[in-house]
Amino acid sequence: MASIAPPARGTRRSRQGRSQWSWAWVVLSSLAITGYFVGQYAQGTLDSLADREVGLAETYASRGLPIRVAFYVHIVTAGLALALGPWQFSRRLRRRLRLHRGIGRAYLVSVAIGSLSALVMSFFSSVGLLGFFGFGSLAVLWGWTAWRGYKAIRERDIRSHQAWMIRNFALTYAAVTLRLWFGVLIFAQVPFAHDSDPFDAILTQAYAPLPFLCWLPNIVIAEFMIRRRGLPALRITP
Repeated sequence: MASIAPPARGTRRSRQGRSQWSWAWVVLSSLAITGYFVGQYAQGTLDSLADREVGLAETYASRGLPIRVAFYVHIVTAGLALALGPWQFSRRLRRRLRLHRGIGRAYLVSVAIGSLSALVMSFFSSVGLLGFFGFGSLAVLWGWTAWRGYKAIRERDIRSHQAWMIRNFALTYAAVTLRLWFGVLIFAQVPFAHDSDPFDAILTQAYAPLPFLCWLPNIVIAEFMIRRRGLPALRITP
């Protein structure tokens, strides 16, 4: 009878090393983007920020009070979710069950409020219908995956809970990948820009695909991670 040799210690150590570096990157990039996009909107009123063309301030400064409130609520809650999310994947913190639960509750509340405010914002996206369908789909899936993760842990289905929370944080991490893709798409256009002042056109074209590009690759990668870990994966059935 053939026997299967266990993986060598060196292989396991190299995998653990890659996992730690990946987690460190996620933590640092999440905290950096949280500080960046929360900090830039804390520097003045929405009107003053719109005059200085800061971020999305110009898009929402002219909207009614409920829309501006939704904008600020989303900035705070999405930032909090992005800052808290990576720590839920730390093995050391998961062993401290009370702390893990406390951070998890704060994270899920932030996602619930952040997804609702994001859905409201999607109706007024600067890229029109593309923004509505792209960011609107992201908002709905963000809230839905959080609900599925919460429902799974309430039913004590830990493996399903882990799978749904991987999917959910992949959507939370769209705040990071949006800015990474934005930079890549800007620099990709620079060699082909021939106008005397092409900057506005480059920014517009770079931002246009982001409502979908910022999260679709994330959710695909998340599903590969789930399958690799042997967790319950999504399947297409007739």
